[in-house]
Amino acid sequence: MIKKISLFGLLFFVYQFGFSQIIKTELPDTISYWAKENKVGLDISQITFVNWNAGGNNSISGLVKGQFVRTYTKDNINWKNELIMRYGINKQESQEVRKTDDQFLFNSTFGYKKDSISNWYYAGKFSFNTQFANGYAYPNTDLPISKPFAPAYTFLGIGAEYSRKDLNLNIYLSPLTQKTTMVFDQRLADQGAFGVDKAIYDEFGNLIREGKNIRNETGILVTNQWKTEIYKNINFEHRVSLYTDYLNNFGNIDVDWQLQLDMTVNQYVKANIGTHIVYDDDIKSKEEEGGVQVVKGPKIQLKQLLGVGVVYQF
Repeated sequence: MIKKISLFGLLFFVYQFGFSQIIKTELPDTISYWAKENKVGLDISQITFVNWNAGGNNSISGLVKGQFVRTYTKDNINWKNELIMRYGINKQESQEVRKTDDQFLFNSTFGYKKDSISNWYYAGKFSFNTQFANGYAYPNTDLPISKPFAPAYTFLGIGAEYSRKDLNLNIYLSPLTQKTTMVFDQRLADQGAFGVDKAIYDEFGNLIREGKNIRNETGILVTNQWKTEIYKNINFEHRVSLYTDYLNNFGNIDVDWQLQLDMTVNQYVKANIGTHIVYDDDIKSKEEEGGVQVVKGPKIQLKQLLGVGVVYQF
């Protein structure tokens, strides 16, 4: 005689032998096409003199830095995004706090290649660069010579990219790139700072037209990045960007070149030595003469860095 199964009993049977089997089944791992790299660091240097016969000023300096990379790779698509931030200050005895480093840089490169064998990509590149705080021609701290978004630069273009992950080598070639210079401080714009059109005055000094806040250029952009381990725990990194405008003095090249040597002491402590060279014909140097800020011609800008500090990667 067949017994009738109640609804409750049927549900219990399904749970006991059905749902429990589903729980035991191993689900496939989730596949992510994103790779990430995060680095944050702090470099500190300090010197103190007490009854020091040779003399000297007490000083302390610090540099906070961060680098965040997100890379999307799937089939023949490669999309790399990079954010670099740096800010450093120095305090010497009998002097106010002074800025030593200041950078906010975002790069994004999207590439597509026809097949999985080639190292060449059809690529588009966007870059944005500015700073966090005002810059001064010390000791004059009354009139900033630069500010956040004064200047700020964007590059947007299309071209070709050669990428070798095994060599940590990247070359980007763009025959069509728009460079936009932004100076969102009217006093600096009126001066024609960073290449924007300056203000126009009549013979009596009356303002006819304010200086422009934006300047657009179209030209050729070439970038190269290479990183390698030259010795155990010593890494060398090279970055260069070359740009020339088609219409404004074609052949006059803007240069942004960085070299850095990273030396690992242990998992968290690292030392670094670096140089940063910039030349832009549109950036005029400023000097203090008799208490007056005087605009000079363009010059090669050089920054040299030496630091030891803590770096955390996650």
